[in-house]
Amino acid sequence: MTDSVQNWIEDFAGKLGRLPRSQKRLLMLIADTVGIPFVLWSAISLRLGSLQSVVGTEWIYLAALLTSLPIFIRMGLYRAVIRYIGSKAVLAVFVGVTVSVVLLSVLAALWPQRFIPVTALPIYWAFALIYVGGSRFGVRALLNYRWSNDTLRVVIYGAGAAGVQLSTGLRRSGRYCPVAFIDDNTTLQGSIINGLEVFSLQALPGLVRDEGVAAVLLALPSQSRRRRQEILKAIEPLALLVQTVPDYGAILAGHARVDDVRDVDAGDLLGRDPVPPNLRLLDACIRGKIVMVTGAGGSIGSELCRQILRLQPAQLVLFEMSELALYNIERELRVLSASEGLHSNVVGLLGDAHHKHRMREILQIYGVQTIYHAAAYKHVPIVEQNVVEGIYNNVFSTWNAAEAALECRVETFVLISTDKAVNPTNVMGATKRFAEIVLQGLQARSVHTRFCMVRFGNVLESSGSVVPLFREQIRKGGPVTVTHKDVIRYFMTIPEAAQLVLQAGSMGKGGDVFVLDMGKPVRIADLAKRMISLMGLTVRDDENPDGDIEIVYTGLRPAEKLFEELLIGTNVTGTEHSMIMRAMEHSLPWHQVQQILDDMSLALSRFDCDRARQLLMQTVAEYRPTEGIQDLVWNRKTEVAQTELTNVTALQTRRARLSPPSAPGSH
Repeated sequence: MTDSVQNWIEDFAGKLGRLPRSQKRLLMLIADTVGIPFVLWSAISLRLGSLQSVVGTEWIYLAALLTSLPIFIRMGLYRAVIRYIGSKAVLAVFVGVTVSVVLLSVLAALWPQRFIPVTALPIYWAFALIYVGGSRFGVRALLNYRWSNDTLRVVIYGAGAAGVQLSTGLRRSGRYCPVAFIDDNTTLQGSIINGLEVFSLQALPGLVRDEGVAAVLLALPSQSRRRRQEILKAIEPLALLVQTVPDYGAILAGHARVDDVRDVDAGDLLGRDPVPPNLRLLDACIRGKIVMVTGAGGSIGSELCRQILRLQPAQLVLFEMSELALYNIERELRVLSASEGLHSNVVGLLGDAHHKHRMREILQIYGVQTIYHAAAYKHVPIVEQNVVEGIYNNVFSTWNAAEAALECRVETFVLISTDKAVNPTNVMGATKRFAEIVLQGLQARSVHTRFCMVRFGNVLESSGSVVPLFREQIRKGGPVTVTHKDVIRYFMTIPEAAQLVLQAGSMGKGGDVFVLDMGKPVRIADLAKRMISLMGLTVRDDENPDGDIEIVYTGLRPAEKLFEELLIGTNVTGTEHSMIMRAMEHSLPWHQVQQILDDMSLALSRFDCDRARQLLMQTVAEYRPTEGIQDLVWNRKTEVAQTELTNVTALQTRRARLSPPSAPGSH
């Protein structure tokens, strides 16, 4: 087909699609008014073996219209939107044509003199089905099909209900051109579904070569993550763009449509299926209680809020120092509450957990029973360059919030900790371990409040995570920046981590350190390569100098480790949840912790980073900094002081040279 013919057809289809609904219905009615009599004439002529005029032709044609058009109107064939006509229309056409033929046969029996050969009616029935159904589906194909070379030729992995819906939606969108299905079910392979042939996974390289396939769309909303990862690994060497449809939960909840294709979920890169939650553990500290989340607008805090709200607390108090973050999460939770019929009251409050009096007032007024303390600075290089604020926010905010909880007899206080608190080499990790030690010390003073800590590694898709950073870098054409080719990290999805935090908090006896099973560590360089391949691109390196995206190794950042750990020592026991362990780790008596906190407060008030780091090392015995002090203000202050000293020395030297020597005997 030439380009001019393609353009003409697309232009005609566009004009047809833009007509008002009333005009489209009129066109369908006119087409049937002309076509139905012609179909009947063709059936009778075929039966008689002649194209000669039939006796009573006009009456026959009028009878055909009277027995068909009212039926078609009643069946809704003129109300259907042709562009989106589907399988239900096939049934409507079948029923409408069948009823029309039955009525016509009754007329033929009542007035045989009008000469409608009864034996022609089966032929008419078959021809009418072909005409009525074919005309509508032909117009649908015309309106939906795109001949543009810009459409992306794709294969749909999964020939089930989701795959069929996806193929239909893609044809309407014009952005994609589905050419085949791939399915693991051998009974489907070789069959034609929704106009597309079903192949095995082994046929994919041939489809790429012969059909120009550039992308694979995963229509596997109910498939396990382990199986999805196996599929991704098989597709990865082909460097195809891989996208996916939302899971069934999002589709059923109305948050997404089947044809809302998106990048592969970060959780699929891990391939670990989440363990079903223990509902008793989830409910224990939440259902019917007044719950507070600090840092409610952050990555972990906001997911905690979503899951807590679905567990129906009596009241959910959001505590956040960022006005914008608080606005966003409060608005989202109110929409969620309305859409899912939840009845918990949501309260959004601005504030900093460092302000003990503000915390105490809130806890007393609202009668808070459970606190999830997610407020913290977590970005390693930034905290390293802002030592004083890092200690204030991560240590003193935790201390003040915990003291307020003690005074107000809060039942449970859960600290969201990190794997970087284990054998830390950076200020962030050391402050989080210090915060753990503070809570362990406070537990000895506590009568009514249970303090516990939950420690886990990196969460995918969180603010500062490598996954959104890599995705952005790849879309911009690279390079993708990785600190070191051997750096590894533990990863978990945000919903999974939040769910385990809620369950761990229910198991705390007081002073517990819970560690989440993060699975196998992931090599960051391998993660970057996988993301490049699954976005349809290739890695540019010495072996492939013509690749699309280069990976640049920038070197470890200050105080960054090649690998992270989850335990200090090996003293660990299991719990009633298979993915939550209880670590038995050393602590300090409260009087010693109190003295260190007082000394630290004095050092921070004097902006003495050197003394502050010494106190961190004294408290966290495992803290071994690998770099000098990186605090930007401290280093700038040191530079200014050094410059001033140098200038004073130079001025004194210059004055000494210019002053005349003393005359002999001038004393």
